[in-house]
Amino acid sequence: MSWDFFVPVCLGDLVKTGGINQYIVQDVLSPAQLPSHLSKFKAELRSQGPLCVLKHFDTGYSVLRHCNSVEIGVKEDALELLVQVVSSLAGSLPALLVSTSVDAAERKENLNAVKMSIYLLCKLTEILESNSYRRTIITAPGKGGKKGKSGGEGPLQWDSEREKVLQALVQLLQLDIRSLWNLSLVEEEFISCVTCCCYKLLENPTISHVKSKPTRDGIIHLLGVLIKKYNHLLGASVKVIQLLQHFEQLSTVFAQAVSVWSTEYGIRAIVGEVIREIGLKSSEELAREGSGVKAFASFLSELGTLVPELMIPNISVLITHLEGESHTMRVAVCEVLGEILVRVLCGDGLDESGKADRDRYFDTLQEHLHDVHSHVRARVLQVYARIVNSKALPLCRYSEVMELAVGRLMDKSINAVKNAIQLLAAFIAHNPYSCKLSSADLKKPLEKETTKLRELKEKLEGKAPVAVIKASELWDAMAPELLVTVRAELEPTSDSESEQQNKEENKAEEEVEEDDRATAVKVAQYLRVNKYRNAVRLCIRAHTCFPESEVFASLSTLTPDTLMNTMALIFKGADEDAAEVSQNLPPTPQKEGEKEGEDGELKKQEMLVQYLKDTETFALQVERAISVINSMLYWKSTSVVQEAMQFCVTVCEFGVANSVSGVRKMLPLVWSTDAAIKDAVVQAYRRLYLNPQGDTVRTKAQTLVDSLSELMVDASLGTIQCLEEIVQEFFGSSSNLQSTVVQVLWERFTGKRETSGLNRRAAVLLLGMAARAEREVVLSNLDTLCSVALGEKVTEDFLLARDTVITICSITDHSRQSKGTPFRLPQDHQLFSCLTQAIADGVVMEDPYWQSFMEQAVRLIYFLAESPDQLCSRLLQRSARLLLDQIAEGGDINKDASQVEDGSQEPGESGEQVNCVCLAQLLALCGSVAFWQVSHLERSVSAELRRRRGETEEREEKEKGPSSKTKQAANESTMEEDLGLIGASAEDTEAELIRKICETELLAEENLLCVFLPLLVRVCSSPGRYSHPQLATAACLALSQYMMISPSACEENIRLMFTVLERSTLPVVRANAIIALGDLTVRFPNILEPWTQNLYARLSDEVPSVRQTAVTVLTQLVLKDVLKVKGQVSEVAVLLIDPEPHIASLALNFFNELAGKDNAIYNLLPDIISRLSDPERAMTSEDFNTIMRQLFSYITKERQTESLVEKMCQRFRTAKTERQWCDLAMSLSLLSMCERGFKRLQECWECYSDKLTEPGVYQPLLSIAVKLRRGAKAQFKAQVDEFEKRLTAVHTRGLENVESPEMDEENLKEGSSSEKTVAQTPMTSRGRARTKRGQAKPSVSSRSDDFVTPQKSRKSKKAIIMTFSSEEEEEEDEEDAVMAESETPKVTTPIARTSRRARLRN
Repeated sequence: MSWDFFVPVCLGDLVKTGGINQYIVQDVLSPAQLPSHLSKFKAELRSQGPLCVLKHFDTGYSVLRHCNSVEIGVKEDALELLVQVVSSLAGSLPALLVSTSVDAAERKENLNAVKMSIYLLCKLTEILESNSYRRTIITAPGKGGKKGKSGGEGPLQWDSEREKVLQALVQLLQLDIRSLWNLSLVEEEFISCVTCCCYKLLENPTISHVKSKPTRDGIIHLLGVLIKKYNHLLGASVKVIQLLQHFEQLSTVFAQAVSVWSTEYGIRAIVGEVIREIGLKSSEELAREGSGVKAFASFLSELGTLVPELMIPNISVLITHLEGESHTMRVAVCEVLGEILVRVLCGDGLDESGKADRDRYFDTLQEHLHDVHSHVRARVLQVYARIVNSKALPLCRYSEVMELAVGRLMDKSINAVKNAIQLLAAFIAHNPYSCKLSSADLKKPLEKETTKLRELKEKLEGKAPVAVIKASELWDAMAPELLVTVRAELEPTSDSESEQQNKEENKAEEEVEEDDRATAVKVAQYLRVNKYRNAVRLCIRAHTCFPESEVFASLSTLTPDTLMNTMALIFKGADEDAAEVSQNLPPTPQKEGEKEGEDGELKKQEMLVQYLKDTETFALQVERAISVINSMLYWKSTSVVQEAMQFCVTVCEFGVANSVSGVRKMLPLVWSTDAAIKDAVVQAYRRLYLNPQGDTVRTKAQTLVDSLSELMVDASLGTIQCLEEIVQEFFGSSSNLQSTVVQVLWERFTGKRETSGLNRRAAVLLLGMAARAEREVVLSNLDTLCSVALGEKVTEDFLLARDTVITICSITDHSRQSKGTPFRLPQDHQLFSCLTQAIADGVVMEDPYWQSFMEQAVRLIYFLAESPDQLCSRLLQRSARLLLDQIAEGGDINKDASQVEDGSQEPGESGEQVNCVCLAQLLALCGSVAFWQVSHLERSVSAELRRRRGETEEREEKEKGPSSKTKQAANESTMEEDLGLIGASAEDTEAELIRKICETELLAEENLLCVFLPLLVRVCSSPGRYSHPQLATAACLALSQYMMISPSACEENIRLMFTVLERSTLPVVRANAIIALGDLTVRFPNILEPWTQNLYARLSDEVPSVRQTAVTVLTQLVLKDVLKVKGQVSEVAVLLIDPEPHIASLALNFFNELAGKDNAIYNLLPDIISRLSDPERAMTSEDFNTIMRQLFSYITKERQTESLVEKMCQRFRTAKTERQWCDLAMSLSLLSMCERGFKRLQECWECYSDKLTEPGVYQPLLSIAVKLRRGAKAQFKAQVDEFEKRLTAVHTRGLENVESPEMDEENLKEGSSSEKTVAQTPMTSRGRARTKRGQAKPSVSSRSDDFVTPQKSRKSKKAIIMTFSSEEEEEEDEEDAVMAESETPKVTTPIARTSRRARLRN
């Protein structure tokens, strides 16, 4: 073969004249010739093998040239042939490659075949891929999901064919075909041909889908072979970056590819190359649109998940992006750091370098918990949650990260708050401290162990601690001095010295012990006490005495070195590390074992104390987080509420202190209209309380009852009502626990199982909840309830009796929808006998819980008894008789005692003593009977009248014959109208009957209720004589309940009620009077409307409890449209700065709800500003600003802002004091000013320009200009600058020095009509200025009328002299406590009734 095939750059190059021996296509076939030539190609492939491609290359080339015009079958045949050629080459080449006797011609022939076949196959694959993608776009699914047909061509199963192509290419290229080339240098064009095909396939939008996984894997492996064997590393890294910039969906694919290349193919350098390319991207480049920053970030995150260990060497390149502007890249880098910390740099086996890296990465993450972008903060919190869940957070960082997480709960971003809650829940679930996290429970163990540690330290210090030094260290210290002594002893001496030496040697001989070891000990002792000369001489003498001793054997040659070595051996011992000596103890060595034991015990105790301290710190942080998260349970964001609920459940499971508070606080959300929140509450309670653990059904039932009982202890009425909704659902579902739970509850209630009183009450309430789902649970056991809780021992526990009555109420028709005959029990039933007996006996007892029992008992009597009015009449008679008997008995005793002490006292006076508590209880009973009597008439009796009328009408219709039906059909429309009128008329008749009974009969003289009314009036109007708090409160509430009977009763006593409200010295009476008057306002709004200002006056009461009650009642009345919203709302605004936080929060809630009504706050603002800026109120400027800042936050509409600007500017004209000017200016600055508002501010220049010399006016107006300048357009900004200059000029020089004639002329030229417009605007828009009552006509426009400071036009009230003493006896004196007729407000604005029936509280 004389030619070579060169892979062309483009398809057309193969038909051009090439170089020497370069293959050129000779014959380009027409589309019609292609089928026959492909058949020949196929036949020769079977006969001759894959080298036939050398002969039929032109056929394949022709298919490529005419690919857009040939039929699909031709392309299928060509593709199949080329795949077979490549596969055949992959099968035949291995034998050739390993052979050593291959000539150059055969090698060239096979090389050309390889290059030709791969070129044709790759190019055809690219064309088919492009056509497939184009066809997918054209035939995209339309409406209904129906796919279009592909323009006439038969379907090509390209997905399966594509996999075959990739398999064939991998099989061939993974062979070592490089030997076919000279010097094994594969040309770049050949590699590019294959890689371009691969990257073309990767551009398919569906390549990342699950169904494309085989294709994706094939491409990854093919590129892996090219990178490893064909030097495609650099090209691949560049191509990855390029494709990521244009195809975001490839981030996951390339992350998987790089992971495979670095692990399976061992090309770890590819990770560094790609990351380096991304790291070199500048912040400005990534900020540009289309930079692929999202794809880069997703790629890094995914790659960090797959190969985190390979990211560590290159992480320094990525860290630079943490300082860039792209928050997406910051998130990606933080996620990579998180994966490294979770999967690589974790555990205790890290070296010092690994620990340093770990700490550095944690510091970086902690910094970005405060990132400027909320998305970064949220994702870093997610990273930390993953770290904590994986238990990869070092213990030393727990407290610090926990503190940061609690701080993120205050984040403005909802996502950050959610993730902070999730992180805190992960901290608790995976905490390394304890399964129960209660700081209260940890306090005692911590104190105990701290005391033990202190005692242990004192014990060790009391032993006079010894400074222990190793023998080797002591020897090193004494060696220099000892060496001098040794040398002095071994030097030759004079005769006199020799004599002295002999004497000392003789003495040394005497000191020589019996054996060598004892002598060695003696030498050591001399050395320890610094007797070096004695030690040296004894050592020398010992050698002569014990020449065979191992200790002294080295002294056979007596030199300073041998002598020093011998003494060193004796002093330090064989084990230098074990020998220790003491500086100030006798030379007996100290035992190490005892000291090590004491040190070990001390260390263990220190570790235990530190562990308890860390646990307590962690528990306190969790408790602090609980208080914050509990407040999130009522946020508007559903996802945050769900996360907060999940957190509350988690902390409750871990027994954290105060965790039950959050669980209880979420309970009212069971009434939420959001189904997701309601379901979350139910699931939370089911998980905590209704899904007990146990081996048997009985154990599970007991656990469930214990949990619910614990929740109900000290629970409020509202909590119990919410819990009832959840428990009712449990008893309504089909559960095998229900019957067992009911049995356990009955056992607890009846006392068969010994339990506390609280648990008995909880049990009976839970039975009532069960009865709402199944009435027979209670109805079949009424006798048991009566005998246990309402029997002879009822007076011992009125709370249990009250809860029992509540439970029995659950079987009445009032708790369920019943259309049939109402369910009632006869009057002689045991239940009513027990109730009347208990109520009557309790009247003359001083039990604090009797009244709550009485109220529920009277309610039950009216709900369940036949003719309850007769029962209650007898009850009142019996109770009054018992009280009179008690008075009589007390009078006899007092009479006897007084006659002994003082015979001059009148008998009548001594006989009128009455127990105030008992009288208060009797009055409370009267009021309760009166209230429920009215309720019984308007609900039960009215409903029964309607039911009977309906039955009568149905019976009459059935009695009518067929002829009447025919007539009815003929006059259907007329009859329907008549029937409607008849029905309405009948209902009106029934309502009128009920009203007549209430007006004329309930308080008639023959009715027993009438007897007590004068007594109620007397007690309320004589606060001096009846000054007992409980008596005064009971009389006030009972009188209000009497007043609800009829309008006439209300009108007769309304003045007395308001007298009590304003002048009672008892806060509890004033608070209850507000509640009572709130109920009366709902029932008789027209009667109460003139007294509205008296209700608002209680908002400034000196007692916090009264203010709290007043704002609560008024909030309900205003928001339910019972009271008209007027200027008195300024009193509620003052409560925004109340010193009591709870009252301030109630006021804030009032305005938050009021803001939901259209323009409500906008309409009120003029009156509020006028009242609050009144000099007589003397409110500080700081308080005024605080209130106004909150109120102006509700003004969001431009039109409202514009109108308020004009009104407040006009108000400057009538303001009299500098303080009012400053308040108005500050109010203007608090508005969110817009262009229209600013224009109005300029137009009203004359209103405030003369006040600008005051700093309190100038500074707020200047701040308006500063705020408007931010982000303003050039033209508007110029106007703002001009306004600011004008403000400053007037402020510094005065108005008279600025407004010159020249300026007036200029103003006339530029906008002569503006001043005229400003001057005329008030009159044109509002018409004539109206005057207020009691005021002269103002000289300014009427726009400022709403802001005119109200003058005191009312005459001062005459002082009412009240005598609150026990000496009041005359009727005239008693009446002085009531307002005079002249003080009674007159009706000015009747309020239309919304319903003809009276509205009563339940």
